[in-house]
Amino acid sequence: MFDHNVLKKAHVIFPAEKKAAIDAQTAIQPRWLHFGGGNLYRAFHAEIAQSLIDQNELSSGIVVCETFDEQIIDQVYTPYENDILEVIMHEDGQLTKKLLQSTSASYYCHPSCTDSYQKVRQLFSDPSVQLVTVTITEKGYGLKDSQGKFLPVVQADLAAGPHQVNHTMSILASFLWDRFQSGALPIAMVSTDNFSQNGLRFQTAIVTIAKEWQKLGHVSEAFVRYLENNAQVTFPWSMIDRITPNPSTAVAEELAAAGIQQLPVIHTDKGTNIAPFANTEATHYLVIEDDFPNGRPNLDKAGVILTSREIVDRTDSMKVTTCLNPLHTAMSLFGCLLGYTSIAAEMTDPDIVALIKGIGYCEGLPVVEDPEIIQPEKFIDEVVGLRLPNPLIPDTPQRIAADTSQKIAIRFGETIKKYVEKEGSASELTYIPLAIAGWLRYLLAINDEGHPFDSSPDPLLAELQEILWECQLGTAADVQGIIRPILANPQIFGLDLYQAGIAEKVGHLFAKMLAGTGAVRKTLHETVEGIE
Repeated sequence: MFDHNVLKKAHVIFPAEKKAAIDAQTAIQPRWLHFGGGNLYRAFHAEIAQSLIDQNELSSGIVVCETFDEQIIDQVYTPYENDILEVIMHEDGQLTKKLLQSTSASYYCHPSCTDSYQKVRQLFSDPSVQLVTVTITEKGYGLKDSQGKFLPVVQADLAAGPHQVNHTMSILASFLWDRFQSGALPIAMVSTDNFSQNGLRFQTAIVTIAKEWQKLGHVSEAFVRYLENNAQVTFPWSMIDRITPNPSTAVAEELAAAGIQQLPVIHTDKGTNIAPFANTEATHYLVIEDDFPNGRPNLDKAGVILTSREIVDRTDSMKVTTCLNPLHTAMSLFGCLLGYTSIAAEMTDPDIVALIKGIGYCEGLPVVEDPEIIQPEKFIDEVVGLRLPNPLIPDTPQRIAADTSQKIAIRFGETIKKYVEKEGSASELTYIPLAIAGWLRYLLAINDEGHPFDSSPDPLLAELQEILWECQLGTAADVQGIIRPILANPQIFGLDLYQAGIAEKVGHLFAKMLAGTGAVRKTLHETVEGIE
């Protein structure tokens, strides 16, 4: 546990309310469950709840349910009595330190851990629970592979039925089955993961599982109707934005210098990087569709914007398809190829900066719909001018490049679609095709100097690399023919890039990057320099 005397000497901001009272009320009347105990929760949701508690707007804490990595609970929740040391890294180099005591309980929520799993089942069926928030990353909602077939783990869950499940979506569907059997109790299921129309994808995944179970006789048809009844179960859409990178060793060193010792950066066996502290940027946005059938805390008192689905969708589309996420993905791919290990360092590279400005200002803004609550051009100004260059944010292109195959349909595909709808073709685009060509080149796992590197995790990595195996550096290959199965796959891009009119341009740029060592830099520089 944290030594409070040490924290006070280090000028840590303490909660206004007593933890014991909050925990006791949570045990009596839980209101908020959260699935996914990683860095985003620890640096954002927990802060929102703490702010509400401090204002006497929330009398109970959050119960965290981790479905993937049991070591998260064992190593950073339980030893610290669920407390979190939040470290906000300001652009001017200052650190703000806060103790967050808004997490009242934490569980490894998996059937293999019987006691914890049954406790969460019990909590989930409590009538007082109003909302479940989720941060499991975009791939956590995926049920099918690139060919449209159910993943093996999902196939097994469907066959076995509720409570013999492993996939997070199946676990949540089984808990909703419990809640239905407890009286069809109302609840809001809120995805706060960073992708467009997250509520729709969440709902689709849950309902798909329920319908498959119903076909097999595991659940009733009434359960499916319950999930589809907006008066009982909702899946509000949201837009979330706060850079919450892996724990920084530099932050750990600064905390130690301030007297807060022995806060290790932990690398779990399942690949999670986490620590007793959570470092994050100062800028943050959370916009949620205001649709909570069992009531909700006054989230707006903690800066959450509550609005209509239409405004959420426009705000999210602005960020995810135009003003931030596409920029992040593009620079991460080229960063890996060009040997960068820091997002902030990449912002000193004129070619990379020109690429992301081109994607955002030149190709994104002309088709983005202004959400009105946040002005798009000012948002990009903030991203490019303040947030990405922040040297204290220990973010890496390697982290951002993870799971690109699961993100690319949203981060680039949506803008491509808008050009097709508007112009009949997206052939006028150049920066986005350059980014997609950079992704293909990245998949070869050979940097611009000709040396291999470790690709970031991606569920389609092996499949895509198998398709591209003939594309070797410095050797001739039928690039356009080889890449056709990838660029024509709407499961990856959201549409066929050949029909969109940009596949040949992508292939041309990719081929240029295969010319030999230094070809990535040369292609990047010549392309961004040549656009007027």
